[in-house]
Amino acid sequence: MMQITDLVLDIPGRADGRALTLELAAGQVWGVLGPNGVGKTTLLHTLAGLRTPRSGVVCLADQPLARLSRRKVAQRLAVVFQERQDGFPSTVMETVLIGRHPFLSPWQMEGGDDLARARTALERLDLWPLRDRLLSTLSGGERQRVALAMALTQAPEIWLADEPTNHLDLHHQVSVMQMLRAEADAGRTVCLCLHDLNLAARWCDHLLLLYPDGEACWGPASTMLVPYALEKLYGQPLAVANIDGAPVFVPRV
Repeated sequence: MMQITDLVLDIPGRADGRALTLELAAGQVWGVLGPNGVGKTTLLHTLAGLRTPRSGVVCLADQPLARLSRRKVAQRLAVVFQERQDGFPSTVMETVLIGRHPFLSPWQMEGGDDLARARTALERLDLWPLRDRLLSTLSGGERQRVALAMALTQAPEIWLADEPTNHLDLHHQVSVMQMLRAEADAGRTVCLCLHDLNLAARWCDHLLLLYPDGEACWGPASTMLVPYALEKLYGQPLAVANIDGAPVFVPRV
């Protein structure tokens, strides 16, 4: 789905880190982990074509991202931002339908298929009862689920999500991660920036670790979830247990 070759992020005031060369394949859920300020959001924006890398190339299905129109990119790739600014008053349904705009011609109205996709997404994110509410009246967690529903309505081949569980209660954290895992199981590619190490351990099958000194390592989650590597990543001693077949990490104090 996405090929990353010799990619060096352009982070102001920071020397070049390790160049990233990896492939995000269909059916995979990648988790990007690292402390605050390490460049996780910059990486996601670079993969979406919203920031220019210092060097290297990002390709969608072997086509350089920089050579594709924004419309073509939006037809294949969805981005869920960590922070969003609402430009104008809109209802939940109107907001979610924005996900269909890359597939409509100028001034074309949404059709029955677009409305059906939006309804399915709203139901899947437990938002259908809120469809006529103004976005400005929602809680932070509800607004986060609206952003995810908009991406789901877009039906992307590739998901790029920055802290997708931000503001969510425990139940909705689990349901969102289940939804993203189901998207991968249906043949899509999912890449998530996460702060919750245990969500990454439970739901991601591949991990990219970004270190403050510019170093990075990546691979299957089973090889990345090593206490030594994670303690170095966060500068925090960890205890690890195994619950229902998945590792659980707890800070040692």
